[in-house]
Amino acid sequence: MQHPPPVSHPLHPLATRARVLLSSVFGPYSQDDEYGSRKINPMELYQNQVTRLQGGFSLRMFHRSFGLMMIQANIDAPCTLLDFPTLERFRDEIRQQSYNVIGISGIIANVGKVAKMCELIRQYQPGATIVVGGHVANKEGLDQLIDADLIVRGEGIRWFQRYLGQDDQAPIKHPMALSGFGSRIMGVDLGDSPDRTAAILIPSVGCPLGCNFCSTSALFGGKGQFINFYETGDELFSVMCEIERTLKVRSFFVLDENFLLHRKRALRLLELMEASGKSWALSVFSSARVLKSYTMDQLLGLGIGFVWMGLEGEESAYDKLKGVDTLGLVQNLQANGIRVLGSSILGLEDHRPEEMGATIEYAVRHDTVFHQFMLYTPNPGTPLYEKHKMEGNLLPESQFPFADAHGQYRFNYRHPYIESGEEEIYLLDAFRRDFEANGPSLLRLIRVLLNGWQVQKLHSRRVRDRLAWEAAPLRSTYAGAVWAMKKYYHLNPRLQERAGRLLADIYAAFGWKTRLVAPLVGRYAYSRLKKEEERLAAGTTCEPTIFCEKNAAALALEIVPAAGRKADARQLTPMPEPAWH
Repeated sequence: MQHPPPVSHPLHPLATRARVLLSSVFGPYSQDDEYGSRKINPMELYQNQVTRLQGGFSLRMFHRSFGLMMIQANIDAPCTLLDFPTLERFRDEIRQQSYNVIGISGIIANVGKVAKMCELIRQYQPGATIVVGGHVANKEGLDQLIDADLIVRGEGIRWFQRYLGQDDQAPIKHPMALSGFGSRIMGVDLGDSPDRTAAILIPSVGCPLGCNFCSTSALFGGKGQFINFYETGDELFSVMCEIERTLKVRSFFVLDENFLLHRKRALRLLELMEASGKSWALSVFSSARVLKSYTMDQLLGLGIGFVWMGLEGEESAYDKLKGVDTLGLVQNLQANGIRVLGSSILGLEDHRPEEMGATIEYAVRHDTVFHQFMLYTPNPGTPLYEKHKMEGNLLPESQFPFADAHGQYRFNYRHPYIESGEEEIYLLDAFRRDFEANGPSLLRLIRVLLNGWQVQKLHSRRVRDRLAWEAAPLRSTYAGAVWAMKKYYHLNPRLQERAGRLLADIYAAFGWKTRLVAPLVGRYAYSRLKKEEERLAAGTTCEPTIFCEKNAAALALEIVPAAGRKADARQLTPMPEPAWH
């Protein structure tokens, strides 16, 4: 579904000659500061919301600002992208370089950072047009909190194309980027090799299911609305082939709210993958009912190896879960090698203190590879926010700062049954209980990979090739990791026995070479794990690398002044600088 452009739209006078800077909000992020950073809300998705209490076993990983990367890839103007700058690095950029347009993207918790960046832009580049977008754009009264010229709500690629006078119906160009970087677990750096890191793939934005709490659905139009960047399976297949050639990858993290909901596109992609023998691996987001509508052969044929699925809560009222036995669904998916990240909400409107223990146990019983726990949070722009606003139970900023409304701390409203402060106790209990009952997510992941290997003979050669590729680390590194976990849990008989059974199964599947390698790798992994725990105990935090990337037009402008200086030195007529400098 493509939304028509508005009747009137701002247009920059320099059009594609305008120099553009796009920036994420500044770091550091894993600290408490005056601008809205919070130590419990780091720039690490898994550590923040999924493996939060798993200590040295927590998956540490960063993800780029893919929305800004998509915009940069689709505008013809000279464009610099500054991702994860420090405040000093951002200040240096706008002091040393001249820009006509400066765009900032952030979430609502970062409104203080956005305000500070706008303040610096006015100081150092008063002539620049400031454009602010992302989830922060849904904040009520944002124009009174920040000094920006334009606030963009919704999809930004077509907006920028119109703003710069480009054709906003041109095919979307996809950036060539890996999905994560800086990955580490058990104190071991995993590296960013394309051989084992998925490329990012963004087919659509928005979700027509429109759950009342969903910020991303609300940002792109809400219930019934979505925007496809690639309408057909043929278009998507072509983009994936290009990414495969450029990055030398065979796996994709599909950043689409409900990828499999677009059934015609997904099944056409399956046809093309089968016809060309592509054994790609896909990680996707999907609702439970949509997953149930596909056969296991279709899911495995599409290369689905990982799925992020909303479980929300037992007897929740969401249509996407009606009539679905999520416990059985998760068990079936993981028995076939598909890793599941289950997402559960704590503090639904009918949740009461005396029921929270049972609510948490229901979530834990799923034994998903990963489990995200979030507080039921009404974010601006969502129907849930409007409901609480109408009921008059939202907390004012004086009682609850924007920076703390990230779903991992407190409610930003008065819950009918749960007292303020109790919600964080329940949240931490959920993370703790999942870890204690099911063990490290890495242990679970390795078990599910082995499940996939054990059933691979039942499938086509193309699917077998993909399952064998995913299972390859079981022969050495993953076997060593399980060996280390078995040793680590020497004082926890239940988890030690669980690790021991898995290790025995790996040995049975892969033979004597793995038996020889596992202890060698395991001793190294165990030593790294202990050092990681010491590092974390000392308060060490992780911050993402700063990226500064220029598109071809921006790079060309750097060549022109250099050529001019060279000509000057030779006593030749200086090359005039472009008129838009």
